[in-house]
Amino acid sequence: MTKIKKYLYLGLFLIGSLFGQAFNGMTLFTPTGSGTAGNNTTYLINNNLEGINSWIHPRGAASIPYLLEDSTLIYPYRVQNPSMSAGGVGGGISKYNWEGDILWSYEFANETYQHHHDIEPLPNGNILVIVWERKTAQEAYDVGRQSIDNSLNEMWSEAILEIEPIGTNDVNIIWEWHLWDHLIQNVDSTLPNYGIISDHPELQNINYGNAGSNQGPGGANGDWKHLNAIAYNETLDQIAISSRHHDEIYIIDHSTSSEEASGHIGGNSGLGGDYLFRWGNPQSYDRGSNSDHLLFGQHGVNWIPEGSPGEGDLILFNNNYSDHNIAAVFELIPPLNDDGVYDLIPDQPFGPIEPIWIHAGYFYTLMQGGAFRLPNGNTLITDCDDALMIEVTSDHQVVWSHEFLGGGQSFIARAQKFPLNYLGSFPEFIIGDINLDGNLDIFDLLYMSDMVYGFGYSPTPPADFNGDGSVTISDIILFVQAVLNN
Repeated sequence: MTKIKKYLYLGLFLIGSLFGQAFNGMTLFTPTGSGTAGNNTTYLINNNLEGINSWIHPRGAASIPYLLEDSTLIYPYRVQNPSMSAGGVGGGISKYNWEGDILWSYEFANETYQHHHDIEPLPNGNILVIVWERKTAQEAYDVGRQSIDNSLNEMWSEAILEIEPIGTNDVNIIWEWHLWDHLIQNVDSTLPNYGIISDHPELQNINYGNAGSNQGPGGANGDWKHLNAIAYNETLDQIAISSRHHDEIYIIDHSTSSEEASGHIGGNSGLGGDYLFRWGNPQSYDRGSNSDHLLFGQHGVNWIPEGSPGEGDLILFNNNYSDHNIAAVFELIPPLNDDGVYDLIPDQPFGPIEPIWIHAGYFYTLMQGGAFRLPNGNTLITDCDDALMIEVTSDHQVVWSHEFLGGGQSFIARAQKFPLNYLGSFPEFIIGDINLDGNLDIFDLLYMSDMVYGFGYSPTPPADFNGDGSVTISDIILFVQAVLNN
């Protein structure tokens, strides 16, 4: 990070600290990089940057780890010898207990599949995994692809696998979705997938974009779409994914069987495994122009969870928001109607026309990055290249930050922040010290007030001054009396 950038950011942080309020929680992140920056450690810290827990891994992170409510950690990592190598390559997934012991581990790195980038733990204990699916040049030509753009003569399609961890080192694949089942092309009329691209936004144009490159981080590769993030919505039973190379996000139906997911009917949507929604670059399905192209190299798409401001909206990190090395966070309202269908006007691209909220202007990263909406309405943003985590309010005030300074160049794919009571247990505390900083002050009063009025915070034990199991105005009065008496 340049000195100008650092000073700008510091000024924003000081202004924000005067008028905004950081969410009192625990931040989870895993730095990677050269030197001691790549120490293969996942950290969980409080707002004062004090360590709550850490996990040491044998291999570096592929993307973002996930902390579950039972205190276990799901960690995607880079295998030593991937079967396919490009940016974001992973291959392995491990599950750790709170003490740092590996409970289960499995690798997807074979001749057919290579895990890369993100995973998504599911409420049922299973895990969604993004994998490259190797296709030969001939297999691509057979479905209408016109050219292969790499010396490997391969085209790596994408698949999503739902795995059930078994024992300590095995899995059951209980559901799968393959992009290769949902292709269209308008070149060869003799093939069954021939059609007019603009008439079928639910399908993927096999000839859109390059089929890999000879210049990737791992050398020649067949990386066609470069999926880099996956998220799950339990209420809708849908999956959101992000394609960096095609500048689009997609939503697919998870309520299907694997057989239905391979076709065009079935599931809650009735559309099988076809795209239910896509956004960011309607030129990819011939329904837009340059002015409609809004995403460029984006990462980290996810739904805003229930109970947080903007619940049900999508939030993502748009890496190239402008021509001046500026990134942005987008929040958008998907056009989901009361019938559970995403509205689409004939001959028009999917809406919305623009995001409902944009935060931009002083951060940029070429790789990774992400954003998560917090329960109090703030947004935690990760600038990967600068190993910088930023918390901003809805009116764009910076209220918390941490730049990880390891030895060498550090990167953080995406960080997440959890409430203090997320794990179902609570650390030792002084009654009234809601932010656990050792002091009773105005910040504790602000947190307590938010709990009383239901604004972004679940009641926590330090706020329950009278010990009646709830946080009410009575607790505020007792808190004020305690401060005045002392």
